[in-house]
Amino acid sequence: MPSSASPQALLTLLGIELPIVQAPMAGVSSPAMAAAVANAGALGSIGVGATNAAGARTMIAEIRERSNRPFNVNVFCHQPAKPAPAVEAAWIDRLRPEFNRLGAAPPAALSEIYKSFVEDDDMLAALLADRPKVVSFHFGAPSPDRVQALRDAGIVLLGSATSVDEARMLATAGVHAVVAQGYEAGGHRGVFNPDASDDRLGTMALIRLLVREIDVPVIAAGGIMDGAGISAALRLGAGAAQLGTAFIACPESQADAGYRAALASDAAFHTVMTRAISGRPARCLANRFTVLGAAIAADEIPAYPIAYDAGKALNAAGKSAGEPGFGAQWAGQGAPLSRPLPAADLVAVLAAETKAA
Repeated sequence: MPSSASPQALLTLLGIELPIVQAPMAGVSSPAMAAAVANAGALGSIGVGATNAAGARTMIAEIRERSNRPFNVNVFCHQPAKPAPAVEAAWIDRLRPEFNRLGAAPPAALSEIYKSFVEDDDMLAALLADRPKVVSFHFGAPSPDRVQALRDAGIVLLGSATSVDEARMLATAGVHAVVAQGYEAGGHRGVFNPDASDDRLGTMALIRLLVREIDVPVIAAGGIMDGAGISAALRLGAGAAQLGTAFIACPESQADAGYRAALASDAAFHTVMTRAISGRPARCLANRFTVLGAAIAADEIPAYPIAYDAGKALNAAGKSAGEPGFGAQWAGQGAPLSRPLPAADLVAVLAAETKAA
């Protein structure tokens, strides 16, 4: 393993004591969670891909009210959606019976509800003004000038990769460390191109490949829920482990009651990779939406995040009708190992388990 990828070098780079990163999880992580994790010695994170620059600055300020420790701000770097009116109209019609069963009407039209960081000048300005210790990229990397601007501001950069090729592109782009996202991981698959072939590499194989093939530290992500998993990732050459699903049941999480109930149910044993909810592949707890999406071809689903406009509307209709099964209940394959502990307590338990392992 290259010396630059040693665990201690990565911890020093990130400014943390423990080889634990709480995954950003836009819509689920919160400033309270990130601050609690940071204060416990790990890297807390927030995802700002689902908000604008003003929302991001508010979240950053809330973390800093609770902690003076390093934290990570995650942005989405997907290619901006290309509208396809015919596909979008057909998708609305396809979902119409579900809305009707819930006593609601579908949206008349769909829109691109999230702006990608690759073209969001306001978000870049906000990050350069507030200068969080770490900024991480999902779905790719922004242009070289944006990467350089963040690096010049002294910000440590991470990027998610699901393959060796993606990891190489991130290292060339200038990230300081790569998050190796295995197929086991919950939430959105970090593939750069959702329409390209996906080798679906598991976390274990991906760690070993990246440690050999790239000369920046590797952070393992996907299916890791306890100290035994963290220890295994470190033994395989990762400098730290990123856990997301492990934190969903924490009281600081923004997961709603239906999500928490599903995570504690048999659905946790049956996670599904689905594109139907948002327009991009994402691992979700088995629910009514994943069943609906199982038989639908990818080219019948609008682009991300246009499809998510419909998905969020259907979830809102479901919640109003007392049906939580249309939620974006993202979770990894280790979901049954979830523990409903306060975030700081969970970090302490994870640290003790890692040491014992």
